[in-house]
Amino acid sequence: MNFETSETQHMIAHSIQEFAKKHIKPFMMDWDEEQTFPEDLFHKLGEMGFMGVLVPEEYGGSGFNYHDYITVIEEISKVDSSIGLSLAAHNSLCTNHILEFANDEQKEKWLPKLASGQWIGAWGLTEHNTGSDAGGMSTTAIKDGDYYVLNGAKNFITHGITGDISVIIARTGEKGDSRGMTAFAIEKGKKQKTPYMTGSWKKWALIVTLNLFLNLFIGQSLIII
Repeated sequence: MNFETSETQHMIAHSIQEFAKKHIKPFMMDWDEEQTFPEDLFHKLGEMGFMGVLVPEEYGGSGFNYHDYITVIEEISKVDSSIGLSLAAHNSLCTNHILEFANDEQKEKWLPKLASGQWIGAWGLTEHNTGSDAGGMSTTAIKDGDYYVLNGAKNFITHGITGDISVIIARTGEKGDSRGMTAFAIEKGKKQKTPYMTGSWKKWALIVTLNLFLNLFIGQSLIII
């Protein structure tokens, strides 16, 4: 395996360094002290191609490889680790889940918005009592006709409030069954049969939240896998 830094990675590193110098470093203490999330920054990152690093060009992404992606996160995190983690959650968790497992129609619908920075993505697995032990999760999605009814709570969710779309993992089978889980994509602001509740327990430049789902009806078109 070749571990030498490629020309593309040098270019990415330089681009990120210049971007961070102008758009992150002068403002990061204000974001932290004022407990605000710099949404506009992520739109700018999208314009630079860093919100869809691994997304193929056909879906509006940069089409870079994983080594290139690591360079992006590493260089951002050198300046502000909160922004680096937030960018990683968007790319690795939400966007990449959709890229790897969604059907073609879902990819065409969601990936261009995520890759461009028009949308910010969230991903919900962690729960209060089970951490990231997926087999022990309590959040359930019970089939009811053409819908699944989602009930439960997800904790420590990056972009739980600021995200425009959340990939939520819920139990659709027996507890402990590694195959009894399903991922649902829930769009923020989209009229659902019933609303869902979101509460924030802590805010920094990185916002982490508690998401509560109370009898949320989800259509089958929102199932990823």
